[in-house]
Amino acid sequence: MTVTLRDRIPAGSTPDAVYEAFLEWSTGRGIELYPAQDEAIIELVSGSHVILATPTGTGKSLVAVAAHAASLARGGRTYYTAPIKALVSEKFFALVDIFGPDAVGMVTGDSSVNPDAPIICCTAEILANTALRLGPDAVVDQVVMDEFHYYGDPDRGWAWQVPLLMLPKVQFLLMSATLGDVSAISADLERRTGRPVSLVAGAERPVPLDFSYARRPVHEVLEGLLENGDAPVYIVHFSQAAALERAQALSSVKVTTREQRDEIAAAIGGFRFTTGFGKTLSRLVRAGIGVHHAGMLPRYRRLVETLAQRGLLRVICGTDTLGVGINVPIRTVLITALSKYDGTKMRQVSAREFHQIAGRAGRAGFDTHGSVVVMAPEWEIENAVALAKAGDDAAKRKKIVRKKAPTGVVNWGEGSFERLVAAEPEPLSPQLQLTAAMLINVIGRGGDVFANVRSLVFDNHEPRARQYELARRAIALFRTLVVAEIVVADADGIHLTVDLQPNFALNQPLSPFALAAIDLLSPDDAETGTSHYALDVVSVIESTLDDPRAILAQQQYKARGEAVAAMKRDGVEYDERMALLEEVTWPKPLDELLAQAYETFASSQPWVRDFELSPKSVVRDMFERAMTFGEFVSFYELGRSEGLVLRYLSDAYRAIRQTVPAEARTDDLLDLIEWLREPGR
Repeated sequence: MTVTLRDRIPAGSTPDAVYEAFLEWSTGRGIELYPAQDEAIIELVSGSHVILATPTGTGKSLVAVAAHAASLARGGRTYYTAPIKALVSEKFFALVDIFGPDAVGMVTGDSSVNPDAPIICCTAEILANTALRLGPDAVVDQVVMDEFHYYGDPDRGWAWQVPLLMLPKVQFLLMSATLGDVSAISADLERRTGRPVSLVAGAERPVPLDFSYARRPVHEVLEGLLENGDAPVYIVHFSQAAALERAQALSSVKVTTREQRDEIAAAIGGFRFTTGFGKTLSRLVRAGIGVHHAGMLPRYRRLVETLAQRGLLRVICGTDTLGVGINVPIRTVLITALSKYDGTKMRQVSAREFHQIAGRAGRAGFDTHGSVVVMAPEWEIENAVALAKAGDDAAKRKKIVRKKAPTGVVNWGEGSFERLVAAEPEPLSPQLQLTAAMLINVIGRGGDVFANVRSLVFDNHEPRARQYELARRAIALFRTLVVAEIVVADADGIHLTVDLQPNFALNQPLSPFALAAIDLLSPDDAETGTSHYALDVVSVIESTLDDPRAILAQQQYKARGEAVAAMKRDGVEYDERMALLEEVTWPKPLDELLAQAYETFASSQPWVRDFELSPKSVVRDMFERAMTFGEFVSFYELGRSEGLVLRYLSDAYRAIRQTVPAEARTDDLLDLIEWLREPGR
């Protein structure tokens, strides 16, 4: 029978006994603690909060294991949170190996495994919603927050702040290699909980990094790295399309030997590459070149990660998604640009982003050093190549017409590179939000609802002006929930009017509008909507979801192609065709009905105008065409974005299932939800 770490540290063990038992366990595994690890573990078993801000490769995961062990010894329940499901899943299996299957559970929102276990691995949002719903009474002894720099993420940072606000009895371990100044967070945490906070930082990387700036074409730089034994190389791009294009362009570079390709083929075995992109990926990985980005199907990403972990891929072309904690060994990081599109504009990467990506280089236990190479912009490389070709011939050098950055392009250069290398990560900025789902969770907690909401709105990490914005938002949301008859304020206080289904949630900002819009539809009224009630409900929900731009662009492209063909058949002149074509876009069911409903809703709930309604038809289009996932991807030529398609279908399935009330679900709608469940898994 395997003796787990849990067996070695039974409940009731003293802090000293926990420390000694953990030290014995780690030594037995051939692990010698770094000083920073030792310091952090001593503080944790002593009951302090710990902010662990040490570089990548300094063993933060081992400190987290010690934290879990200390909590179990106290008889507590401990949570591990991470920003992405892949990292949650990876940590779940790692902790099962250490503590045993009965001790570890996983909850991600889509599914749960052993959810009553004393160690729970989950996404940050799962814990944040638990904290809102249960507050100080939550059965949580300890929280380990990995990748804590997400606290400053504009969209998701709220989920890293809320547990710090709502769980005053909990011990926290906050971990990231790129935290910056955390003095304000530390002081607030100590004030709320009465526990001391220990900052463990400044440790040296066990695998030092060397940085260089390259003015040669990527393929030449890569060939040099491979020849010098600096593989595996992760080539970082800031778009998915660029990553795939680079991988395909490198097919001419000899990355592997015949023996290595045979080993890769054996490792792949009977893995099925079923999609168009799958065929491309199969060809690439068999040549020792991986592709990794969020637009890929999860099983393809896992394959690349598995092959990389086994040391079989010498080159991986991807985006900065690999900078989020996934355990893939990389010796060299080759960064192709220092500017990126952040969803609203092009800008230079921040110091935090740069060091988060660069930190993936160098494998503890394998490498004596890691390398980070940053490519110069294309025009600078072309100038350098031209100068090198001219050699020492002054006349030839004088004739060279130096290229400059195109107008409007966000430029960078060696100075930018040097500043980023030397810079510390920027201070984390709080990003608390308030949504209908959050407010419902707080109201559902019961007790003094007004005091609980006021505490959330005004006793947080936000600046005062932002707190007043949150207060106004809370009032607007409360009124919306009252109008929707989800919340009532009466002599008994503020409370929910009904027992919502266990998975009920208003997760999208426009979900309250969706509830109101669904009320306009009737299964028995053929004149409302498009006469197909179930699909109309789907269209309402889809209009509140974030736009999957790659899908919509392909739908528009396909629609315009069909429109051009039809107009040509009808003899429409070219100029008129071009004018008419501007009006052709992706399908937008219920566009007019939803626009009118939105205006009506906004007249009494003006806050809703902060969020744009976006009618679209992805789920509906796929259903009406009777397509499978693969057929839909093929029809719209979405091979490079099939992961995006899968994510959108999953989001739509979850939104429909969690938002549409039971009384609005007809048999047809239930059948459609069940149909969507399969591709959305």
